[in-house]
Amino acid sequence: MFTGLIEEIGTLRSVKRQGEAMILTIAASRVTPGVKLGDSIAVNGVCLTVVSWDASSFTVDVMPQTYRHSNLSELAPGSPVNLERAMMAGGRFGGHMVQGHADGTGVIRAVTPDANAVVFTIAPHDSRLLRAIVPQGSVTLDGISLTVANVDREASQFTVSIIPHTLRMTALQHKRRGDTVNIENDILGKYVDHLLAVRFGEAGAGQSAEAQTVTAAADRRSAGLTEAMLRENGFMA
Repeated sequence: MFTGLIEEIGTLRSVKRQGEAMILTIAASRVTPGVKLGDSIAVNGVCLTVVSWDASSFTVDVMPQTYRHSNLSELAPGSPVNLERAMMAGGRFGGHMVQGHADGTGVIRAVTPDANAVVFTIAPHDSRLLRAIVPQGSVTLDGISLTVANVDREASQFTVSIIPHTLRMTALQHKRRGDTVNIENDILGKYVDHLLAVRFGEAGAGQSAEAQTVTAAADRRSAGLTEAMLRENGFMA
């Protein structure tokens, strides 16, 4: 579990690719002291497991599932990445509950100055992600805990307003129009969306094959609930 407060900007030192599998070595200074084998570190908001490290870097594996659903596939040596260690029990919860599980990606449609802030307009590649994005609610972009400023469902996009400190302390400062960001929706919204999808037979964004099977079963059960059946079994007078 993470908070969405970035601890430092790391730099990708090397990347080894084999199909949709990757091994990333990331140069860092703040997140490496005290690191242990198996520790979790969020890289651009994606929870990854440390498999080796030294005083100035750490190495993680990226599996195909993560490769397909995040912007880690676009990284190259020299790329800046947002880093956050897993939250310690009893620590301050400065952001919001972040799992480090990217729900998908989005493209930056616009970067617009707004007094002392900068407004980013994001269009999810899967528009169904908007179902769990709520104005003034929380969303995570590349691991950064942010507040949703506006949602435009007709245009399939939403906006967030970035203060100077956040821009200065994260790799978002390097992002431009057309770049890709990882999106993780607020955990509460995801669970509500999933439960409603199962109940009413809709396919939620990123719904797994197992969840789709459950949804189909729920559809079949619902189809059998007729007024005649309820009367026959004494549920209606």
